Amino acid sequence: MLGAGGAIGRAFHAGVLGALDVAAGIDARDADVITGTSAGSVDAALLRAGLPPRDLLARVTDQPLTPEGSDLLSDVPMWSPPDEPGESLRWRPASTARLLAAARRPWAASPGSIFAAFMPEGRRSTASLEQGIDKLYPVTWPVTSLVTSLWICAIRLDDGERVVFGRDSSAHATVGQAVAASCAIPGYFTPVQIDGDRYVDGGVHSPSNADLVAGMDLDVVIVSSPMTAEPRALRLSPDSAFRAACRVLLRREAAQIRRRGTRVVLIEPAPEELAFMGRVITGMDFSRRSEVALKVYESMCRRLEGGIGIP
Repeated sequence: MLGAGGAIGRAFHAGVLGALDVAAGIDARDADVITGTSAGSVDAALLRAGLPPRDLLARVTDQPLTPEGSDLLSDVPMWSPPDEPGESLRWRPASTARLLAAARRPWAASPGSIFAAFMPEGRRSTASLEQGIDKLYPVTWPVTSLVTSLWICAIRLDDGERVVFGRDSSAHATVGQAVAASCAIPGYFTPVQIDGDRYVDGGVHSPSNADLVAGMDLDVVIVSSPMTAEPRALRLSPDSAFRAACRVLLRREAAQIRRRGTRVVLIEPAPEELAFMGRVITGMDFSRRSEVALKVYESMCRRLEGGIGIP
């Protein structure tokens, strides 16, 4: 399960998945289910398309890819967010309909959905991301004999409902559209239109959406969570307060999974990693991806040597 976190979150995933692959022999492509939220949706789609986990790290750090990875990504450019076009527009909520519905039934409205509705529509496009991912999926979603094995989380903007592309039978989209929708940070990217509905970042509902796999009778669930932090990494600051709140939600979701008898391994930024990752608000700083990915990879290898409970 790959959580939200922007460009820095993707660097965190690259370090984690690369270390699991190289140091522990755990290839994330072998998972029965891969779920992705926001930044994690990009890496989830790349993994399920067949990209070796170590190549996620190699690509972020500008290292040579394996022959397998090089062939797979030969026509897929490295994605970076486009500049915001033109002058800034006057503030206008992205969904007045959602705000009015929340005012009528505030007890039924999640804070995240209200935030997404209140923020103005972003003006940066996710079209290039959508096109790049769709090149890897020219036919349809990848399916195993038991479950649809790639799940991408997004939020339907005008009613605040979580939609899981690849799982929900009513949610029809290409993999590229689903990833673009999951990455559409409110106020930063333009909502993604799919079958007449507008979608935004799945992290609005939950940074990890780990509760999705509760009750699936899995052996073990590994969650890579860039937007939380280990308790010893938290300090008295707004950023730590936000990470702590996300951590409470993640612990609740993990408890739902464990109650059904499934082991859960949570991988969160340690103090030495968080020092390189910076604040959540600077998560779209693409200039630090390589540095962060290498630091997380090195740190994660040491953690694996010490044993972190992964079979």
